[in-house]
Amino acid sequence: MKDESTTAESIRGLDQYLTFILHGEEYGINILKVRGIQGWEETTVIPGAPEYVVGLINLRGEVVPIIDLRTRFNLEPMVYDARTVVIIVHVQQPGKERTVGIVVDAVSEVYNINPADVRQPPEFGKEINNDYLRGLVLIEEKMVILLEIDRLIDWGLLEGDVEEKTDEVEEVVPEVESTTL
Repeated sequence: MKDESTTAESIRGLDQYLTFILHGEEYGINILKVRGIQGWEETTVIPGAPEYVVGLINLRGEVVPIIDLRTRFNLEPMVYDARTVVIIVHVQQPGKERTVGIVVDAVSEVYNINPADVRQPPEFGKEINNDYLRGLVLIEEKMVILLEIDRLIDWGLLEGDVEEKTDEVEEVVPEVESTTL
């Protein structure tokens, strides 16, 4: 957190966002969606899954799909190494809830953000889908892109192969530990 002395009284009405770096830009997700942060480790690959689904891990008995946000955002791919980070998030959509891991370059900060300071993302027309953008906020003279994680994960693409394969791989995927927030 930015200010360790911040009291509950002073942050009333503010939203907390965990920010992370992806291809040199800073993004944020509501901290209430974050279940943990862990380092990169090998996944069990799912043939036929969307390109941005890099595989599955067994996280304390739960099979979790891992999504590469660089690929999801059509950014230059990166080589996964000991510095690569996976943020474990809880995603909700009508009639569905799921734990998903998102691969990012690095975790940055936790910020308290006044909802009144969030600017709406610009309209790009039909060419660019910005449904998953919550908005933009200026923090310490840098622009941070706030994401709607529930809209970013496309269940329609995950339901097929990923959903069907989770039962098959539960016993094959090694269990991993995560740092819980």
